[in-house]
Amino acid sequence: MPTYDYECDACGHKFEHYQGINDAVLKKCPECGKLKLRRLLGMGAAVVFKGSGFYQTDYRSESYKKAKAAEKPASSESSGKSESKSDSGSSSSAGDKKPKKADS
Repeated sequence: MPTYDYECDACGHKFEHYQGINDAVLKKCPECGKLKLRRLLGMGAAVVFKGSGFYQTDYRSESYKKAKAAEKPASSESSGKSESKSDSGSSSSAGDKKPKKADS
């Protein structure tokens, strides 16, 4: 639920009120009691990041880090094998092969 800013036109009292989006707008000032209260246009809630920095790896568990480190050498070997397969397949061009003639 958002926090809304209100100001009384009669006495100048400003305050914030925590209420739901579908709740009725306040009309009566809590200080002077007059019906001169209006809701101000606010900036809304913003996300504030404080600290030295936030990275994806900041919140990883130690078990995840160990599994990732163990997986890293195995994945580099398998990627080397897949590269050699793709390189040998890409060396022949499509223009070298001719389609066979169909027997009538």
